[in-house]
Amino acid sequence: MQVLLVEDDALLGEGIVCALKQAGFTVNWIDTGRYALSSIKAEPPDIVLLDLGLPDMDGLSVLKAIKALALPIQILILTARDGIEYKVAGLDGGADDYLTKPFAREELLARLRVLERRLTDASTAEISIGDVCLYTDKHRATLAGNELSLSRREYMLLKALMESAGIIQTKERLESQLYSWGEQIASNAIEVHIHNLRKKLSGSFIKTVRGVGYQVDKP
Repeated sequence: MQVLLVEDDALLGEGIVCALKQAGFTVNWIDTGRYALSSIKAEPPDIVLLDLGLPDMDGLSVLKAIKALALPIQILILTARDGIEYKVAGLDGGADDYLTKPFAREELLARLRVLERRLTDASTAEISIGDVCLYTDKHRATLAGNELSLSRREYMLLKALMESAGIIQTKERLESQLYSWGEQIASNAIEVHIHNLRKKLSGSFIKTVRGVGYQVDKP
């Protein structure tokens, strides 16, 4: 899942980015509302974490502009505004969830997992396809009940493919799911990760659609 963080507090932003990356999310960070809207139009993320107290625009105005784009994006408001009127305005304005500062890292990650499940129509944190089970709340995977030893990128790639089972994922889309802006990406990075995953899974679990991308069959 690709997350866009819109937050102008540098210390808090760094902490959120670090926590999300450790939890297997790909996160990009922007500190102004106008830049966030331009970015969303150019490359829509899956989830937006939106601060209301931005330096150039009120967060509720940013929320309204995002909703006007009619994109399948989940929006979680993060703000120090804890008055009920702000929560009502945010939720009525189209936000999917609302979390007041300060908040615990664990609660933020739990709420993000709920938003993930809404995007993928999953009812639980467990995704099972054949003998492969992915536990998104524990950041782990098993094959026929046996623990799989996966690198962070391998886990993120497997998660991206299993969450979109039945849908072909292009190399470019997978890169955006695994790497944040500015990260160095080797030209064959996805192919290397796919190769490594196939050695740990059954050979036919991840299918190559020549000239298009990769796919895991829908259960």
